[in-house]
Amino acid sequence: MNTTHTVASTCSANRPAHGSGFADPRAMQNRLFSALSEAFAREVPLYGGSLRVNLVCNVAVCDLLAKVHEGFVMTEADIERTSGERHGAIRIGTPEEYTWVARWFAAFGMEPHNFYDMSRVGAKSQPVVATAYRSRHRPEHRVFCSLLLAEYFDGETRARIESLLAQRRVFTDRARMLIEKGERQGGLSWADAEALIGEGVGRIFRWTGTARDYGLYEHLCDAGFKIAADIACFEAHHLNHLTPNTFCMDLYTAAMELCLGEITEAGFRERAGRAMWQMLAMADPDYMRLHFKHLSASSVAGFSRREPGRAGVNDAVERLIEVLRAPEFDLHELDHAGFKDYTEGPDAGTPVFLRQDAYKALSEPVRMVNPDGSVLDMTHTARFGEIEQRFYAATPSGRALYNRCADAAEAARGVTIPDPAQDHAGSLAAYAKFFGEFPDNLRGLLRAGLAFGEYEATPAGIAAGGSLPTRDLLELVELGLVAVEGIRYEDFLPVSAAGIFASNLDQYGTKATAKNPPVFTMQRLEAIIGRPIIDADEEYARRERESIERVSAALGVSVGVGG
Repeated sequence: MNTTHTVASTCSANRPAHGSGFADPRAMQNRLFSALSEAFAREVPLYGGSLRVNLVCNVAVCDLLAKVHEGFVMTEADIERTSGERHGAIRIGTPEEYTWVARWFAAFGMEPHNFYDMSRVGAKSQPVVATAYRSRHRPEHRVFCSLLLAEYFDGETRARIESLLAQRRVFTDRARMLIEKGERQGGLSWADAEALIGEGVGRIFRWTGTARDYGLYEHLCDAGFKIAADIACFEAHHLNHLTPNTFCMDLYTAAMELCLGEITEAGFRERAGRAMWQMLAMADPDYMRLHFKHLSASSVAGFSRREPGRAGVNDAVERLIEVLRAPEFDLHELDHAGFKDYTEGPDAGTPVFLRQDAYKALSEPVRMVNPDGSVLDMTHTARFGEIEQRFYAATPSGRALYNRCADAAEAARGVTIPDPAQDHAGSLAAYAKFFGEFPDNLRGLLRAGLAFGEYEATPAGIAAGGSLPTRDLLELVELGLVAVEGIRYEDFLPVSAAGIFASNLDQYGTKATAKNPPVFTMQRLEAIIGRPIIDADEEYARRERESIERVSAALGVSVGVGG
């Protein structure tokens, strides 16, 4: 296994030269998130370690898949680029700050997607609403951006929060000038783009370790509002996490627990073997295209499948163990609070939406400056190391089924689902049973109307000239007359996100203290942003519908799932 990859060089090989014209927003995104990741790794050594663990796990997965799918090749650059996908999270204090954040992300070609009311997710509720900024098509990076709901609190607490937030100015004059310049011009030169990135990394999203007003901080924390304390009392929009993309969640979580000293090599060997064996069972051509965006339908169709058997999986696990024995993976020697108890989202055999996990938030030193000028040295717990693996975008029917399954599974935790620390295999198996109605592959999901897909007529289909044996899309796919790609889910699950928040804060939900807290609508957030929020489900549906229309036009007959 090649372990010489550079963890934080996501876009170093793709930096365009200076010249005339505007910087490409996607290239700007890659530069920004690479720089943020490098800065986060310097601030939090455990984060850098987690990236190294994820990278070698992804390499192990690719090495094994290359033995299964003859013709599948991932270069070092391919793995670094795919592993370098990032999802961040920031928490904003005021509507004015949120407006500037929206304008900031617009400069990078990132648009608001979906409205998330985290104040209304049951027992895991938090005093924030949010949207996610990302590119509309095939995003590589995304940021879950929350806004604190001051009206969630009683009058006195609200006044204290608003007064403190009014004293800070996160966006510098330089940053505002660059954003406005880009809006006027319709883009930025590379020199200006780099200056804007520098403002973000050096100020806007930087961890300063400095906070204000211990009295308010203590009041919010004691009342269970740790997220509010993290937003209101700090002087910048520090990143709470910067999530990488993993190819096999259960392999990564086992590797992290091994490196943190929470499981033995024997325990890792069993869990890693089980995770990789399950992954291979699911790794059909559709699954390969889902996880490796650079693969085309024709290239995947050219792969020939070989079965490595248990011996091949065991060999991959042993080689990964050997890599993880290197001193750079002794993460237990770093400050840490352990790994999260269980993964959020569906079970590993249910390929919809996304799965999320995390090492727990660290306690970091903070210099607290009080209104009277006194200074208190303390610790604050907020920044954690999330990881995610993304699957297919579910239709409304798929989401409704997922919600029913997930609600039942959550209710069974600690009842019929055993503690994973005591029986990891049994816990996963019991959890998976609640998702048994879901097919474990794309074609089954599409046939059941549970996931979105994009279709394309193949040369063979076009050559048939309308003389088709069927008008059923999926039958045409099986005949090679139409190709299909499952649409990857690019957004978030509020309950899963709230579960990540809660487990890292050791605080599971907070009720409003205001007598009559108002409902914060999507329209109100849109007014703050200054543009409509995109409904991601409508976008997924549009892409599927338009692809079917193109196929019908290319084949000369009307086609659809079911004929």
